Amino acid sequence: MIYVIRHGQTDLNKERRMQGRFGLPLNEYGIKQAENLRDKIKDIKFDYVFSSPQERAIQTAEIATGLKVTIDARLDVFDLGEADRLKTSEVKMAGVVPDSSIYRGVEEPSGFVERVFNFMSELERENRGKELNTLLSGHRCTTGCIGSYFEGIPEDKNILRFSSNNGDYKIYRFK
Repeated sequence: MIYVIRHGQTDLNKERRMQGRFGLPLNEYGIKQAENLRDKIKDIKFDYVFSSPQERAIQTAEIATGLKVTIDARLDVFDLGEADRLKTSEVKMAGVVPDSSIYRGVEEPSGFVERVFNFMSELERENRGKELNTLLSGHRCTTGCIGSYFEGIPEDKNILRFSSNNGDYKIYRFK
């Protein structure tokens, strides 16, 4: 089984700001969310725990599982470029991402999907036919992208519909 968790709350989440690679660690409530997640999954023995390199994702995974994570850059948050840390209500969007004609450094959505799918297809190849429990810790964008790996990319390309709430998880299985 693949357990896909989204990190707990940070102050940037609380303030409704864009949070990318300049994000913050978990706040007190986010730590509580990770502890609640630990209680929900306490009976699961994880064979592998992978995380985005962002501190908030690492913290959530380590609190929830009690295990040291393996960091993989392919699970990193979508790079928001100059839109990082701006108030969500003030950012000019192009669909579900900041408008790259306004904000420099915004990651190309297709490149983001490609790197996350690359991780997932490698994980699937290496674990085909094995009964393993793997936890993946990430962000709204990465949990949504992983969900779209299993469910397919929606016609409107909005992969965020598959994302989890802060401190929550979804379960998938390779076919």
